[in-house]
Amino acid sequence: MMEKIKPIAIHLPQFHPIPENDTWWGKGFTEWTNVTKAMPRFEGHYQPHLPADLGFYDLRLEEARLAQENLAKEHGIYGFCYYHYWFNGKKILYEPLERKLKNTKEDFPFMLCWANENWTRAWDGLEKEVLLKQDYSDADDANHMSYLCETFFKDERYIKQDGKPIFLVYRPTLFPDIKKTIETWRKIAREKGVGEIHLGYMQSWGLRVEPESLGFDFAVEFQPNFPSPISEPKSIFNRIITKLKRLFIKEKIKTDIKDRHFDYQTFVKLQKQNQFKSNISPCLVPMWDNSSRRKTNAFIFTNESPKHYGEWLSHIKTNYPWSENKEKFLFINAWNEWAEGNHLEPCQKWGTQYLEMTKKVLLENESR
Repeated sequence: MMEKIKPIAIHLPQFHPIPENDTWWGKGFTEWTNVTKAMPRFEGHYQPHLPADLGFYDLRLEEARLAQENLAKEHGIYGFCYYHYWFNGKKILYEPLERKLKNTKEDFPFMLCWANENWTRAWDGLEKEVLLKQDYSDADDANHMSYLCETFFKDERYIKQDGKPIFLVYRPTLFPDIKKTIETWRKIAREKGVGEIHLGYMQSWGLRVEPESLGFDFAVEFQPNFPSPISEPKSIFNRIITKLKRLFIKEKIKTDIKDRHFDYQTFVKLQKQNQFKSNISPCLVPMWDNSSRRKTNAFIFTNESPKHYGEWLSHIKTNYPWSENKEKFLFINAWNEWAEGNHLEPCQKWGTQYLEMTKKVLLENESR
């Protein structure tokens, strides 16, 4: 009998006001600000995405966090992977998780993924204007890992692999020397009494190398992996991708808006052609539409549905080499990326259908 698959939902802790966002975007700004101002851009366009069962929550509240955890438990989710924000010792969006640590009622397992990018005015279309810069140094590597060890890694709710706390990095190519950073992290974790740690990276932004070559223990396939001919070698595979792209990506211009539309069903068919690797944890996405964040050049899935999401999920469950995989993680992006139109949480269009489909697919014949 195979060890049970562990579905991990990626979690955005942006849903509460912070002083920095008050300064940059206006008093009281939260992720809900972008969500509620979205408008349809073409006939049949599902916008805005508005929450149903959980409402417009504030993640500083225990009641809101418990409601999320209970809903996830009820539908077979194993744990949350929270985005973690650290800028040379400055923490951002840390309150919900640090409050959870102090509350024994919040017993849902969790791990962290460091979103190690600069914060820019991307939502205004001004990606080059940096709000918070991400710098790297030996001293910061040590300070950061010390904080993680002292604050999170010894918590019994923190997700571990063979007793080793799991920590993910979103964009390892931004480090000047990721191997050196990882060596420092492992050394500090031992010195802090945590012992060995289990490190992974997100296969995003075109990075598809073997995790061991960078010093990581495993990788996570990050979805949606949109095809792009930019900066890619002209291999046979990429030429096929380019042809497929023409079939299901349409450029749509309405007034001054230029967006890219992806047919979700065709996208799923494309993903089913990918070859799985046992050291790369699989991932899937229920839907995607970041037009509430982007005035132009948004990525929008069309024709998505819980049914087709369930087909993709079933394909991963059936075809991934689970018996060869150490972690048994299946990442779902995301639990609550509302401003990217990407969420398992119930919305006013789909209700709990995505959660119900997740539970149905993953729990049926679970002893396989």
